[in-house]
Amino acid sequence: MEQTDLGLNLTTKRTRKREFLSQMERVVPWGALVELVSPYAPEGKKGRPPFAVETMLRIHFMQQWFTLSDPAMEEALHDIALFREFAGLGWDSRLPDESTILRFRHLLEKHKLAEQILAVVNDLLRNKGLLLKAGTVVDATLISAPSSTKNQSGERDPEMHQTKKGNQWYFGMKAHIGVDAKSGLVHTAGVTTGKVHDAKVMDNLIRENDRAVHGDKGYASDVKKRAAEEAGVLWAVKEKAKPGRELTKRQRAQPPFRPRARQGRACFPRAEMPVRLSQGSLSRHRQERRAGVRTARACQSIYRPRPARWVRARAGR
Repeated sequence: MEQTDLGLNLTTKRTRKREFLSQMERVVPWGALVELVSPYAPEGKKGRPPFAVETMLRIHFMQQWFTLSDPAMEEALHDIALFREFAGLGWDSRLPDESTILRFRHLLEKHKLAEQILAVVNDLLRNKGLLLKAGTVVDATLISAPSSTKNQSGERDPEMHQTKKGNQWYFGMKAHIGVDAKSGLVHTAGVTTGKVHDAKVMDNLIRENDRAVHGDKGYASDVKKRAAEEAGVLWAVKEKAKPGRELTKRQRAQPPFRPRARQGRACFPRAEMPVRLSQGSLSRHRQERRAGVRTARACQSIYRPRPARWVRARAGR
């Protein structure tokens, strides 16, 4: 009988959440991440003792894996015993509130620890042969922002911009992500204003040793296609029709690259997937809205769009 459930948990079903968290328990190098964050963690000499760094890291990762806002993460710790068990919190332990979760994420952002966490995890996966430099899937998603001027400054956010997708106009920023084609793990991420075209930042998402590039027709480019073919790289980007010319039968038959995403991995195979990502990114505490701080998914360092900067996890960096 474990102290966390007092023997009252009679279920034996291995749910998908439990299986996923069990896998993350074995895969994520918690010890190395704790050593990375510990020098910046508060000492807690006065007032209530702080929560353990590993506990807050596990909560932060669960928040990003399951796309939970700060208030939703606090409620999940109270409602779901599996989350408390993964975080190492007992049934009689005090639980962190939404402000504590918010301050820990701001700590990671202040000291730019997200990109270092990404590097540590990707190096471990690469050493174990789980992250192969065989190819990259490039994609972008729009992150909406309030377009209203009914605020204290009476202006829109100058770092956001409007853009048109199809027949619909959007206002906000755009997240550009490079995903390993074999494992589905993110290796490069960055943001720009919404008006920047996907193809303009494509070179920042491709690794040097990639042997294949996959993407939708937004990345189609005859110049880059010829350069890829000359370099011996497979160009698996969906082609689009030329002005005044229809697609050929071969081009219409070309299937788009749609890798199957697992829980906790980044992949945008359907049109509604970016919408869910945007909603998760915008679910922020009211205090964070006043502070003007943006959030990001786990281990994906998203910087301010001006100037555009990129995070690439490589060995030795």
